[in-house]
Amino acid sequence: MEEKNKTLYHLDDLSGYKVASGYPDVRGWEVLDANHKSIGTVDRLLVNKNTERVVYLEVEVNENLTQQGHDTYEEHADEGVHQFLNEEGETHLIIPIGLARVDEDNNKVITDSIDDATFSKVKRRRKGEDFDFEYEKDVVRTYNVDSEEDQYESEEDFYNRREFDNIYRKGDTDPKP
Repeated sequence: MEEKNKTLYHLDDLSGYKVASGYPDVRGWEVLDANHKSIGTVDRLLVNKNTERVVYLEVEVNENLTQQGHDTYEEHADEGVHQFLNEEGETHLIIPIGLARVDEDNNKVITDSIDDATFSKVKRRRKGEDFDFEYEKDVVRTYNVDSEEDQYESEEDFYNRREFDNIYRKGDTDPKP
């Protein structure tokens, strides 16, 4: 049985926690991919309680994305096992906060380095479903931003990566190169 990640909590579930002043509350905002296609809507924010900062956007994906790229019969049978990546009802995915930027003028969250084809390959989960550290590492690998694959010694090192830098605004540059 997988053990839940005990450092991550939904912002709504933590009394005394709120979005830091100077940062917009992006819950309910549309998420656009690198090609400005709609991916879904920010449903909730996930906070790392140890670092006391938002590290993930939890996104409820659009129905068209849930169907994209999951034709179990598109490959020939001799090319391996055919199975669905995501099961029915798994409509949420997470995006590391540093892979998104905010367009406050239009109330949009934009993922400049992730397109819809990549989003369609991310393992999703049900709303409110707990997940473990392995799920987080798999998500980061799927977004193909982990050039030093697994080059961190602990979960704390993992959250110090550029993918977890604070969300930035339209016109700002990347938080860190």
